[in-house]
Amino acid sequence: MFISRRHVIAGALATPAVIVTSRLGSAAPAQVLKISHQFPGGTIDEGDFRDRLCRRFAVELEKQTNGAVSAQVYPNSSLMKVVAQFSAVRKGVLDMSLYPISYAGGEFAELNIGLMPGLVTSYKQGAAWKHSTIGKKFSDFLAEKGVIMISWIWQAGGCASRGKPIINPEDAKGLKLRGGSREFDMLLQAAGAATLSTPSNELYAAMQTGACDATYTSSTSLISFRLEEVAKSLTTGRGKSYWFMLEPLIMSKQIFDAMPKNHQDVIMALGEEMEMFGTREAMADDQKVADVYAKKGATVADLDDAIVEKWRAIARNTAWKDYAQKTPLSAELINLAEAITAS
Repeated sequence: MFISRRHVIAGALATPAVIVTSRLGSAAPAQVLKISHQFPGGTIDEGDFRDRLCRRFAVELEKQTNGAVSAQVYPNSSLMKVVAQFSAVRKGVLDMSLYPISYAGGEFAELNIGLMPGLVTSYKQGAAWKHSTIGKKFSDFLAEKGVIMISWIWQAGGCASRGKPIINPEDAKGLKLRGGSREFDMLLQAAGAATLSTPSNELYAAMQTGACDATYTSSTSLISFRLEEVAKSLTTGRGKSYWFMLEPLIMSKQIFDAMPKNHQDVIMALGEEMEMFGTREAMADDQKVADVYAKKGATVADLDDAIVEKWRAIARNTAWKDYAQKTPLSAELINLAEAITAS
């Protein structure tokens, strides 16, 4: 259903926004950007790093534009539902979002590469995308659809299970698992699992009721959504992982293009600065999640190269192959990404 800007604004009036400001003066800013995300809210120094990233961005934006542009952060899907955010950004209804890009794969199949099992296996590989041919083609594709990539944020992930840890492919057989994307679900199905599609902010209830036996998600979400309370084991993403998600800070091209050039420059420079913050915090959470689950008495397991390669072999013949057949751009993107992974 089409969401008008008036409807979003009306919803915002009924929803407590987090107004992030550096309070440089008493004059109202000329422009107030709305930044939406699905993750729990906190403060600029405490809580989910994705929320903190948005808050830091907002404060620095107002500071570096001398108060001309400020931002309101809407955490925990308080402004609009998770999946709707991408379409809203495209149409200029929503200014910005920190968004798991593969969530929009139902709208544009090419975006499912943002959570392609085994394609990215390290932060170094993910970071290489931005300044490689794949990054330009991916960014250009999004821009054609009305979306600007502001910060390229990659996160490793692991698997929380109500039973034994999911380490090797055979461990998934017969279980109800959440992978996080169509392609990741294909991998799990090939390993003998049944799959379900659930946003990360609904995973606690699914695990608690037994609707989901185990779930893959980022290390940060494994902590923020308190899944250690309903899990007996954890397979971490520290060191090695075949679950890497592209979860960028995106902006409406319509809104961006209407801004003065100096404000556009500030936004893009801040986006790059936030990438460094995001990567550092994501890597810290890869270790922190192991500590959180161990403290709760959960069994904690790690992966090695040989295990990751087992999963990649399955992914290459299922998810990768299927994705490459979707569109000519899909085929080109996965070949470019695989070349980076192999280098």
